[in-house]
Amino acid sequence: MALKRVMVLTGGGDCPGLNAVIRGIVKRASQTSDWEVIGCTESFNGVLREPTEIVELNEKTVEGLQILGGTILGTTNKGGPFAWPVKNADGTWTTVDRSDEMLRKLQYMGVDAVINIGGDGSQRISLGLAKKGLNIVGVPKTIDNDLSMTDYTFGFQTAVQICTDAIDKLVTTAASHNRVFILEVMGRDAGWIALHSAIAGGADVCLIPEIPYDINKIKKKIEQKYNKRHGYCIIVVAEGAMPKGGSVTGTETGEVGYQHVKLGGIGEQLAADLKAAGVEHDIRYTILGHLQRGGTPIAFDRVLATEFGVRAMEFVMEGRFGQMVAYHHPDIVGIPLEEAVREQNLVAPDSRLVHTAKGVGIEFGDS
Repeated sequence: MALKRVMVLTGGGDCPGLNAVIRGIVKRASQTSDWEVIGCTESFNGVLREPTEIVELNEKTVEGLQILGGTILGTTNKGGPFAWPVKNADGTWTTVDRSDEMLRKLQYMGVDAVINIGGDGSQRISLGLAKKGLNIVGVPKTIDNDLSMTDYTFGFQTAVQICTDAIDKLVTTAASHNRVFILEVMGRDAGWIALHSAIAGGADVCLIPEIPYDINKIKKKIEQKYNKRHGYCIIVVAEGAMPKGGSVTGTETGEVGYQHVKLGGIGEQLAADLKAAGVEHDIRYTILGHLQRGGTPIAFDRVLATEFGVRAMEFVMEGRFGQMVAYHHPDIVGIPLEEAVREQNLVAPDSRLVHTAKGVGIEFGDS
């Protein structure tokens, strides 16, 4: 009897733990003689390109993979089967729907099922393909932790650890120079990374997208941290944070196939606004950027990613398609893709974690 074939791919931004998921899938599949695993490069691009870019995945190719950051399959957050970039004769760009063509190619390649590892955008693609009849299982991935139907996404805890380490280091230089230090972290529309790392690192101010801030209240908090000219203040600001009545800081990238506004620059803007508001202390800002995505995943994320990989492969074996695996402590469960992408997981301003942060004196600019 011919082997059944499952194709694995990683989409969206890179994330610590992606390789651990791939390893979990392959290791679980290797325990049966019914399935073989192949990988598609850069999300679905490997299928859509000519010639196709497909790699064999077996126990040898995934050996020791759990410790590596990034993804051996490559990833992309541009284009996709429903919006493939095409250059017009006049040099402009447009997009075309190649999903039906891709489904025919998958059938020709003998692909019986697909496991799509990715965040909100990737799982929306999963849903669209499921509606077209593709046997697909989703695995939630994002450092932003903004998928509402899972307790945590892998990669998030590693990103928080990196941010916390950065705060720890900024404290020593801030104290030495009596400075205000602003640390800009990722998260897009969700403040989870900023909130967790601010509490863990003992920050004085935490600014998140879900709670627009008043610059004068931040100024007041800064002054409380100083005795005459001596003291320091640590501010953690999420890239999507905004002042009351204002808007996010970001730019249109102009990159072909990239559909998001590129967030970033709020740290520099906040420093300028604080100076304009009358803060006389020395202010410096640090943008942590893609360091939050890189490097070795911490143990929590390796374990969660492995659980997701094993369970996703088991869903394929059981024929449980059109679902995303999710962590509902202590279980790994299946969530219909329609529910998985219905709404974002955002920080509630009245949540227990915000209450905890305020309980240790962290200022959000709203009090």
